[in-house]
Amino acid sequence: MAKDLNLSLLTDFYEFTMSQGYFNNHFKDTEAVFDMFFRKVPDEGGFAIMAGLEQLVEYLNDLKFDDSDIEYLRSKHIFSEDFLEYLRNFAFTCDVWAVREGTPIFPNEPIVTVKGPIIQAQLVETMLLLTVNHQSLIATKANRIVRAANGRAVMEFGSRRAQGINAAVYGARAAYIAGCVGTSCSITDKMFGIPALGTMAHSWVQSFDSEYEAFKAYAEMFPGDCTLLIDTYNVLKSGLPNAIKVFNEVLVPQGFRPKGVRIDSGDIAYLSKKMRRILDENGFEDCKIVVSNSLDEYIIRDTLVQGACIDTFGVGERLITSKSEPVFGGVYKLSAVFQDGKEIPKIKVSENVMKITNPAFKSLYRLYNKDTGMAVADVITLFDEEIDESKPYELFDPEHTWKRKKVTNFKAEKLLVQVMDKGRLVYDFPPLSEVKSYCLNEIDRIWDEVKRFENPHSYYVDLSQKLWDIKQKLLVENS
Repeated sequence: MAKDLNLSLLTDFYEFTMSQGYFNNHFKDTEAVFDMFFRKVPDEGGFAIMAGLEQLVEYLNDLKFDDSDIEYLRSKHIFSEDFLEYLRNFAFTCDVWAVREGTPIFPNEPIVTVKGPIIQAQLVETMLLLTVNHQSLIATKANRIVRAANGRAVMEFGSRRAQGINAAVYGARAAYIAGCVGTSCSITDKMFGIPALGTMAHSWVQSFDSEYEAFKAYAEMFPGDCTLLIDTYNVLKSGLPNAIKVFNEVLVPQGFRPKGVRIDSGDIAYLSKKMRRILDENGFEDCKIVVSNSLDEYIIRDTLVQGACIDTFGVGERLITSKSEPVFGGVYKLSAVFQDGKEIPKIKVSENVMKITNPAFKSLYRLYNKDTGMAVADVITLFDEEIDESKPYELFDPEHTWKRKKVTNFKAEKLLVQVMDKGRLVYDFPPLSEVKSYCLNEIDRIWDEVKRFENPHSYYVDLSQKLWDIKQKLLVENS
């Protein structure tokens, strides 16, 4: 896995050419601030979920260039020996702030901030984006699916469809943070303690002379954890009757109850209703019905609207690849440099208004209503700004500044927490189960209107007056 490899060269090549440029122009130690943010929520959703921070910090902790890396760069014949020697002795000494994993996040707000020598902050761009973009994408998609299931369990079943080893393992991790109950991926259980779940494939049933014999053999091996796959031949005519026969002959006499039956094909709404009636009539009201087969949030929602009797969903390819929108467009932009201890805010200007960045060294607050506990808005401020909870705070739309609102009776929480101080880890990563609980709790604090799948209400992400003033000044100067 990533933590077992030297990933120093997992970066875009221009990071090295720019870094040599910084080095040759005598500002390799110039302090700079870079922000990661994203511009659009996948699937036109109302919010995304932050994930991948722990793996990012593992990378930053281990960042070094070994002899083979130096030899590779030397072979390109464009890097000076002084610069290569700098890389040979490289040590990451930046400060890093980030939004906690599991936090609902919104476009244009800083979710990772790196402050330190400009070469160091520049070189980590690719891996930072790769790590946070991927896991945030999968966590966001997984939570949409979990919410569509409306309290029913969702299992991540996507390993065999993932785009590579890390995508399978860390995708399962992100899905668990977002609310999935477990994964089909065994190594993810070993690494992160995420429950590995699964029963049998159709090949197990096919390998026996009869479906009944296959079920009986499995029940005899795993009487306390028996879920049978009943759609190899015919769900209602053979699969379910054979399963019930085995339940009565093998499990019940030993004092066990069946865990469930699973189908992976057919009209799952129609079949599940028939299955539920037959199971109940035979005294197996507690037997769960598990379904899989190219599910996503829309199929799950529609089957439940149709009265499907489903207890657990196994979701694979459309979750682990976020098939409907497989890109999380996080970017990493310079926002300030420091000269003689003085901050010089930086801005990127574009004809495309969406691509204009927010300048300066920043902080991020979330305002919660004290009575309801619900999130009201996020405010991006200058780093040293404090929001006074004892006074009314005026929010205003950064693009349509006449839209203003004063909020009172609120609690302001800083979302960016310091993770690294001069390259040293200063943050205690909580157990993954706590990250999951935190994630689901924070989502509960987002209004339902923001959580709609179609046309969600836009959550407010505003700028403080001081930050807005700096941005307008820079826009005028650079127009």
